[in-house]
Amino acid sequence: MAGTTDGLVELDVLTVAHGGVSVARLEGRVVFVSDTLPGERVLARVTDDSKSSFWRAETVEVLEPSPHRRPHVWAAAGLERAPEDRAGGAEFGHIDLAHQRALKTDVLTDALKRQGRIDRVVEVAALPGDEESDGLGWRTRLTLHTDGRGALGPYAARSHRVIDVDAHPLARPAIEAAALAEARAGSSARSEGGELSFAETADGDVLISSGRHDDPILERVGDRLFRVARTGFWQVHRGAPTALTAAVQEAVDADRFDPAAANLDLYGGVGLLAAALGDRFGRSTRVTSVESDAVATGFAQENLADWVGASAVTARVDRYLDRVERSASSAERRRLAGATVVLDPPRSGAGKAVVGSLTRLGVAQVVYVACDPVAFARDVALFGEAGYTLGRAQAFDLFPHTHHLETVGTFTRAD
Repeated sequence: MAGTTDGLVELDVLTVAHGGVSVARLEGRVVFVSDTLPGERVLARVTDDSKSSFWRAETVEVLEPSPHRRPHVWAAAGLERAPEDRAGGAEFGHIDLAHQRALKTDVLTDALKRQGRIDRVVEVAALPGDEESDGLGWRTRLTLHTDGRGALGPYAARSHRVIDVDAHPLARPAIEAAALAEARAGSSARSEGGELSFAETADGDVLISSGRHDDPILERVGDRLFRVARTGFWQVHRGAPTALTAAVQEAVDADRFDPAAANLDLYGGVGLLAAALGDRFGRSTRVTSVESDAVATGFAQENLADWVGASAVTARVDRYLDRVERSASSAERRRLAGATVVLDPPRSGAGKAVVGSLTRLGVAQVVYVACDPVAFARDVALFGEAGYTLGRAQAFDLFPHTHHLETVGTFTRAD
């Protein structure tokens, strides 16, 4: 049921959609509405009616709340603020933590059915400690933006407008304190469109950077140290590197793993997941990490020095695989046919070119680490068309109070 009041619309919210919004209908038209959840009736303002197939809207008031609604964990993102002044980056913060994971499970299940063309339910699991901390204080990285006033803060949701906040509850406490101190200090010298990045190291130090900095810092996973560029990529959740290391190790089918094969770690970064293979299967494990960022590749070479068969290559993954397809000798193709491939692409997924190369090469198994459920599901379909089946799959809530999740799945070819 829907109606209009003073230029606003009343919406009955039906289900969750990918991207941190929910779905309602207005006179048969789909409306994607933010700051709500399924089962609620809300008063919302339409913000985009330019498309005939769907509109977008923002919740102004909750008329009938869901039993899973809670006070927002970040007041700066709550309904008490006008929609245009709500902080971005915590779009599920008004939902009970356990129900957030249930909604993420629904999104992943729907994506696997619609885009992946398989019926599969993969439950999204919490990381250790997140229930006890109410999903707060997990971010070891935080980027804030500046505007022409010299203000420093996050962007408002779905915009590039800097807003003032007095808390950063998802950040590690030391990062939150440093960020608030920088914001209070202010600076007329700050350039509009600039950024400040905050990173907490393995030793608990907080480093503040403006622009790119490639000098190394140390991160720790178990007893192993990794060198990472100060502003380079590293998993944001304090527990994510350990969780993903374990998940990848568990996802590899040991009966299909050949330490002498041409094993690959694609989009390898500084070698975190290549190291996971080496730690499970031994010092002689052969693995090549492929990463387009030369600085990350340099650190990967250092981080993988424990394994005599490990190496790191700077290259775009699609171009690297294309070159391998065109030039590999028959012996190299045999080693590739026995290979285990760890695949950790960006949010856009691996895509046709990369999946096509891997399946034409006939690799033994692919352990896919996905940060976007819809992109992952599209690649599930591509692997399926090429005769590879999704077996073991796990999903993790590495980003509490946001819509993001991580999935680890294993693809094997039919023998």
